[in-house]
Amino acid sequence: MADNTHSQAQSKGVQTTGHVWDGDLQELNNPLPVWWTYTFYATMVFALVYWIVYPSWPIGKGFLPGMNTVTYVNAEGQEESWHWNTRAKLLFETQDAVKRQKPYYDKVAGLPYDQIAKDPELSSFVVSAGKSVFSENCAACHQAGGQGKVGFFPNLTDDDWLYGGSYEKINQTISKGRRGYMPPFGESLDAAQVDELANYVFSLSGGKADLAKAAKGKELFHSHSGACFYCHSDDAKGRQDIGSANLTDKVWLWADVPGQADDAARIAEIRKVIVSGLNKGVMPAWEGRLNAQQIKLLTVYVHELGGGK
Repeated sequence: MADNTHSQAQSKGVQTTGHVWDGDLQELNNPLPVWWTYTFYATMVFALVYWIVYPSWPIGKGFLPGMNTVTYVNAEGQEESWHWNTRAKLLFETQDAVKRQKPYYDKVAGLPYDQIAKDPELSSFVVSAGKSVFSENCAACHQAGGQGKVGFFPNLTDDDWLYGGSYEKINQTISKGRRGYMPPFGESLDAAQVDELANYVFSLSGGKADLAKAAKGKELFHSHSGACFYCHSDDAKGRQDIGSANLTDKVWLWADVPGQADDAARIAEIRKVIVSGLNKGVMPAWEGRLNAQQIKLLTVYVHELGGGK
C-alpha cells in the first residue's frame, strides 16, 4: 500500500522524501517559492552591508565601528567626525535644528511684538518652537497646555492676568520672576469675622452667600481692621502692580471653589485662604537660565495662549 501511494505521488510529478506513515501520509519535497528565496538572500546582503556601514560585531574590548561617520561641532567649536552612533547623531541633529531655526530666532529678536503676531510664518514658528521651550521649562508647573493648577499655579489660557497681560508685562514676569504674598488673618480676625469676609468675597463673583454675613463682610473688607481693600482695591478688582487677585470675576487661583460640590464647601475654601494667607505664589526668574531670544519667544507664545491684552 505504501509503495502504491509513493508511486502515485511520483506519477503526479511531486517529489517526496520517500518517507510514508500509516500507508498514505507522505513527506513531500516541494521547492521554496522563488520570492521567498530571493527575500532570504536579500536579508543576507542587507546584513553584510549593515555590518560594513554601521557598528556591529564586538572584537575583543572594542567592536567594528563601521564606515559611516557623523560630523558635528565639538565643545571647542571645531568640526569633528566620528563613527556613527546615537550620541553623535543626536549632537548632529540638535546642531542642525539650531542652525535651521537661527534665522527665525534672529527675526523674532529684531521685530516688535505686534509685528511678530502679524507675520504668518513667524507666528507658525512661535507656536512650534515656543511650545517646545514651554514644555521643557514651564509645563512642570503650568501643565502642558498652560491650564495651570488651582491652588498652585496660574492658568495661562484664560486671559486673566495677575500682573498684566501685555507683552512687556509677560516678558518682565518671565525674566524677573514673581513673588505673591497674602498675610494670614487667622490671628487678627475671629472666626465670625473670617466667615463674614468669606461670604462677602463669595458674593462678589455672583455666589449665593448669606446676605447678612456678606453685608458685615463688606464693611470689614473696607475697614482698617480687615484692610483687604489695600491690596484688592476698593472695587475688589485687584491691583496688577502687586499681583493681587480680582475677586469679582469667577476665576479662582488659590481657593479651589470650582472643585467643590456645594456653596457651603465653596465658602469653606475661601475661609482657608483668609485664615492661612498665601506665601507660595513664587515664580523663579528665568533671566540667565534662558537667553533673551528664548524669553522673547516664550513671551509671544504665552501671550497667545491667553489672548493677551
